Amino acid sequence: ISLSIGFVAVAISVTIGTMLGAVAGYLGGMVDTLVMRFVDMVISFPRLVLLITIIALFEPSIFLITAVLGLTLWPSTARIVRGEVLSLREREFVQAAVALGYSKPRIILKHLIPNALAPVIVAATLGIGNTIVLEAGLSFLGLGVQPPTPSWGTMVDAGRQNLLDAWWLSTFPGLAIVFTVLSFNLVGDGLRDALDPRLRS
Repeated sequence: ISLSIGFVAVAISVTIGTMLGAVAGYLGGMVDTLVMRFVDMVISFPRLVLLITIIALFEPSIFLITAVLGLTLWPSTARIVRGEVLSLREREFVQAAVALGYSKPRIILKHLIPNALAPVIVAATLGIGNTIVLEAGLSFLGLGVQPPTPSWGTMVDAGRQNLLDAWWLSTFPGLAIVFTVLSFNLVGDGLRDALDPRLRS
């Protein structure tokens, strides 16, 4: 469950962030200003407090947790993509597409987004680990996945009353969270090194 929520939530956030960042970076002007101010507003909210508030107002479910995590994690991706697009839109292949009369949606979807995906893939890999930790924290607090559906956070919470007599009930789910998040972080670092020619030795 934790892995599924992590993958789906990151897929939602990457899709939203990539589209908004590409549109803001390519169109510029008032569109860029409005999108970036909206990004700043979303980032300014304390994420964990916002998540707890929304989930406390509604009945916790896997769908709600996934949607809330996906809809609150996209601003960082939007900023990354916007920065890439601001650089790419001045390149020759984009100028050629404009000269050929291609529409703006086609230029964004077919030329800009594919060339801006390398840092997005790295950010998404790192984001999966972050999402798993957030979901586990919510489940530990009783605001995430509800029993009897298993989740690493609920397993840690279920075993914390018996840490002295049955330490393994909380220890192994906790270690699963640690090693999974560490694995995704290492994959993200490896992808960054592989996709960024400036970091190659």
